[in-house]
Order: sequence, then structure tokens, then C-alpha cells
Amino acid sequence: MAVPAFSDIAKASNDILNRDFYHVSAASLDIKSKAPNGVTFNVKGKASHEGKNAGNIEAKYADTLSGLTVTQGWSTANVLDTKIELNEKIAKGLKAEILGQFLPSSQNVVAKLNLHFKQPNFHGRAFVDATNGPTANIDAVIGHEGFVVGVEAGYDVSKAAITRYAAAVGYSMPLYSTAVTASNNLSIFSFSYYHKVNSEVEAGAKASWDSKAGNTVGLEVAGKWRLDPTSFAKAKVNDRGIAALAYNVLLRPGVKVGIGMSFDTQHLKEASHKVGASFEFEG
Repeated sequence: MAVPAFSDIAKASNDILNRDFYHVSAASLDIKSKAPNGVTFNVKGKASHEGKNAGNIEAKYADTLSGLTVTQGWSTANVLDTKIELNEKIAKGLKAEILGQFLPSSQNVVAKLNLHFKQPNFHGRAFVDATNGPTANIDAVIGHEGFVVGVEAGYDVSKAAITRYAAAVGYSMPLYSTAVTASNNLSIFSFSYYHKVNSEVEAGAKASWDSKAGNTVGLEVAGKWRLDPTSFAKAKVNDRGIAALAYNVLLRPGVKVGIGMSFDTQHLKEASHKVGASFEFEG
């Protein structure tokens, strides 16, 4: 079976609960293009409801023969990001990433090394920050016949101490999946569920409990409806009465538009509601 990464054990439910809800930003723009020589460009911009707007431009080149991929990005925060990936060349199933970040204003440099190792029933990762600590975050997942079990831990080399740990267990089938996670040093527990009802309807839910905050359990449910081959609608609501609606349509090949809104059902007269839009272009 294909074993997911630790952060993706509950991916199906997380996606339906969090993706494609456009009220998070007042407006967002995503432009993707590909040059004849194989270099891809990606320009992203977001206008926030509060605070500064943000954006970045990214160029990526992949050499399929050597397995080498180089990505260079530059953001409106004046941060230069570089990623060098080497896939399946050091060992079968191993992908190595070298990440560099340079801040021209302060001359600060950040260097990281990421390792991803995948086998038929195993998926392990290691993220090493060489300039802060150094620190390392390591996770591993094993799977068998739909069941997966994973653990995660953070380690600070300078302090010689484990800084964080988490665990998760999940079960996945083609039409549904469930997962239980224990994060924040096993103090926050979450149960998530995803169900593909049919080719047009999907549903998901998540319940969370913070053992350090009290007995209150947070609950969130969401649904997705495929209206036709080019559009879909989504809705969700949580236990605090915050509801969100979204609509996405493919206007033509390579052009997508999404609109969404959220509102507090318990305080409809207050100005806490949000509206947002998303524009995606790919060519």
C-alpha cells in the first residue's frame, strides 16, 4: 500500500475541511506558466483582510534524467528561497532536499536539509535546521492493509532534549478514511473522518479536545458537492457557529475562479463576516 507522510495521515478530512474556502484572504492570485525549455514559473499574491498584502515569484527547473530539481523564489518580504532536490539517485525511495533562505536586509542565512524515504509499507522523513539549534524533526509511518501508525518527534541538538512529540493512527479505504492524532506532546487529541458518498458528494468531520484547556470538544463538519464537470460548492460549520460557503468554477481550460464567505451565525448583526475571491491561471 502507498503509505502517507505523517502530516498526511488525516489529509482527506483536512482537505475537505480547509481547502478551497476563499474567505481566508480578501483576494488571492495564482499564475502558473511553463517555458519551452521546461522551466516553470509560479506567481502568487494575497490581499489579507487585515495587515499587509503578500506575494512571491518562483522559478523551477527539473532534470528528469538526473533527478535534480532546482527552485528559486523571491517574496515581497524580501526573502530569497532556494531549494535543491535530488530524487531516487542516492538510494531507491530516497529524496534529499537542501533548502537555503537569505534575507538581504539583515544578511541572515538559514540552511536546512530534508530527507524523505519511501518504501511499500514505510514512509519516513527528517527535517534538519542547521542554523537554529541545530534542530531536527523526524517522523515515521508504517502501514499494512489500510492501517497506518505514525510517530513524530522534535530534537534540539544544543540542549540534547526532545522538544516535541506526537502520534497518529489511521485507516483508509477508497471511499472513506478515519484518523486519530495526538499532538502537542500528546495533549491535543483529534478524530477525523472522511467519506466519499458518491461521485458527486463528499463529507468530512473533525473533533478536537485539548486536555490542558478543559472538557470542551471542538467540532467541525464540511461537505463538497460536484455540481457539474466544471464546478463545485463547499460548506462547513463548527461548534462555535462559524459557517463558511465556497464556490469554484473552471471558466475555461487553465482559468479557475473561486468565491467564498464566512459568517458568525450567532452574531449576524456584527461586522465579523468575511468575503474572499481566488483567481487561478495556468498555461
